[in-house]
Amino acid sequence: MFPTLTAACLLLASGVTLAADPNLGRNLAATCANCHGTNGQALKGSGMDALAGQEKAKILQKLAEFKSGDKPASIMHQISKGYTDAQLDLIATYFAAQK
Repeated sequence: MFPTLTAACLLLASGVTLAADPNLGRNLAATCANCHGTNGQALKGSGMDALAGQEKAKILQKLAEFKSGDKPASIMHQISKGYTDAQLDLIATYFAAQK
């Protein structure tokens, strides 16, 4: 019983640590830079959407549509499915705050 309780406490503590990381949204959003540019500043003429400064709700809606398969995409279906809804919220929050 003690090892199970210890493991449960460690899992809970690690979740709190992740949630308390003030840079988690930025770190998750960094994976988007390959296509959408550093900090969501897509290069003009690249054909990629600039994410910086977009409304959070709009970003989340697009991500949800990619995740469900409702929005056509070449790779965003797979990428968006790799994140939890909470992680997508952090990413959208980060990009919405960029200028």
